[in-house]
Formats: sequence, C-alpha cells, structure tokens
Amino acid sequence: MLVIGLTGSIGMGKSTAAGMLRRLGVPVHDSDAAVHRLIGRGGRAVRRIGDAFPGVVKEGAVDRAALGARVFGDPAALKRLEAILHPMVAAEKGRFLRRWASRRRWSVALDVPLLYETKGDRHCDATILVSAPAFIQANRVLRRPGMTRARLDEIRARQMPEAEKKRRATYIVPTGLGYRLTFHRLAEIVATFSCRHGKHWPPR
Repeated sequence: MLVIGLTGSIGMGKSTAAGMLRRLGVPVHDSDAAVHRLIGRGGRAVRRIGDAFPGVVKEGAVDRAALGARVFGDPAALKRLEAILHPMVAAEKGRFLRRWASRRRWSVALDVPLLYETKGDRHCDATILVSAPAFIQANRVLRRPGMTRARLDEIRARQMPEAEKKRRATYIVPTGLGYRLTFHRLAEIVATFSCRHGKHWPPR
C-alpha cells in the first residue's frame, strides 16, 4: 500500500486538498481531526491533559483556547502537551493504516501539518506539499477568529521554512490560483499512484 504524506504550513490550503484527495478516492487520515477527538468530550487525552494543565478541562472536554494560552510561547509546556498527544495520534494512524491495508487499498494519505518537522516523511513513500505565496497565507490565517500577527509569527517559527519543505517534497501543489487548478494538479498526482508500489506498509 502506497503511503502518501500530505502537508503544508498553516493557511496553505491543506484541509481543502485533503477533501480533494477524498473526492479522488484516496482515504485520508487527518491528524488535526484525531487531536480534536482526543481532547473533545470523553476523549482519551482529556484526563491526562487536565492533570498536566490544571484548569483547562471544562465540562468533560479540553478548552482549546485555555490550553492554547497555556502553551503559547512556552516551549516546555508545548513539549509536555506533545508528549501526551503524539503517541495517541500515532496509535490512531496505525489503526487507520491497518484498516485500509486489510481492504487492500492501493494508496492512502496521511494529513500531517508538521510532517517534515516530526520526521514523519520517513514513513511515507512520497509527500505532497500544498503551498501558496506568503501574503495569501497571511490573509487566510488572519481572518480566523482569535488569530493575531504575533500568533501567526510564533506558528511560523515552529514550522520548517517553506523553501526547505519544497526541497523535500515529492510533489508541490499550488493553492493560490484557484480551486480548479489545485484539484487538477492533485488529480494528475493521484493518477500516478497506481504505477507505484509502497515500501513502508505493511512494516517490514
């Protein structure tokens, strides 16, 4: 089974690209969605995060704004949070891969925002990077509720420079020129998958 890593910096259009891949018949595991399930009401990470960050759990779920305020600008706090969440997300990803492999799916995609930063690309047969000019990225992100320039700058500082991501990517998909062009480029890429064989799943 071919494992494709889908990634892109904040505001680059990765979620839209993931939806397009699903339309093209490629199952996608969304790491952000997995996190939301883990920290939502009854999620498996709620108790541990509440113990590590007292006061951030409200009505059985992690208050994302409160948690964000605790880890924003605090690398040590962020590492504590990642130490809780990353193994749980990895376990969900493993279940996703096993499920689709058992159905003899020929390709799947892993939607991971920090794919290169966490060295997740080592476990992928190819990677797709979605990218747009910096001014488009900023315009998209700063329209989000609660987002500020300082927060955007802090997020960018934790992410690999765009030029380095482009150097590492197998495929680069532009997202700043309209939906149709992005979809067409992804369709071209997906058409090549049937000619390739995966080397990373099942694990050897």
